[in-house]
Amino acid sequence: MNTTPFTPGLSEHAVVITRVTDRHWHALHDALVVGRGHAQHRPDGRLFVSVDAWHDTAFDRLAATMSASLPGPLYTVVDEADTELTAAWLRAGFAVRRREWEYAVPTDPRLTGLGTVLPPSGVTIVPAGQADESLLRAVDREIRGEVEATVGWHSMPAEVVPCRDGDTLVDPSKYAVAAATDRYLGLIRVVTAIRPRIGLVAVRADAQRRGVARALLAHALGILHQSGFAEAWTEVQESNRAGSALFEGIGARPMSSNLELVR
Repeated sequence: MNTTPFTPGLSEHAVVITRVTDRHWHALHDALVVGRGHAQHRPDGRLFVSVDAWHDTAFDRLAATMSASLPGPLYTVVDEADTELTAAWLRAGFAVRRREWEYAVPTDPRLTGLGTVLPPSGVTIVPAGQADESLLRAVDREIRGEVEATVGWHSMPAEVVPCRDGDTLVDPSKYAVAAATDRYLGLIRVVTAIRPRIGLVAVRADAQRRGVARALLAHALGILHQSGFAEAWTEVQESNRAGSALFEGIGARPMSSNLELVR
């Protein structure tokens, strides 16, 4: 966030909030835009808001107006190191809901120890872009159902890419899968738009603790290493001890943390 403390030249009454579109707001001072607010539904249905303002006063007015105009609950995500932005959202009535750690994951098998990892007996890894879409959707639905019935899908890393209503597969070509003879046991999604990001690693409950997740990681990281990428990135919720252990066990390093806040 780019804010400066309140100054006499920018009083609360001098800031005018204008709703530009259904999901966009501007803060105006003497006809100049001094802040912008935005709201967006994520694929999981939750409504996330963001504010970029040049002054605390503009931020506070935007946050208050958006909170009054939108149906709750409202969510936002901040870099925990950005103490000014965190304080601004807390001032606006938001509270910390959870913390996600961002990990840098090496791809070199000499560093990960995954060079000799093979899939369990009877399991093969189907590379990204080659999975049967109907089987892929089936395993995605089953895993999501299992997660929702236990810790809840809200505990998974926030998914920020758009998708059609009811469609939980963002882009089927991005998923590699672990396949048994008649069904898929697990999946991994890797996106390499700007830097490689592991968006999801998940295995059916009845196939866990067999090395399926490690085999999926060995495959995906091996492909990235061959493509010249030294690192990938991923996010793990702080309470997900199994996820943290999986990545830290292959040499991943926590680099930063994000806070998800809710009002």
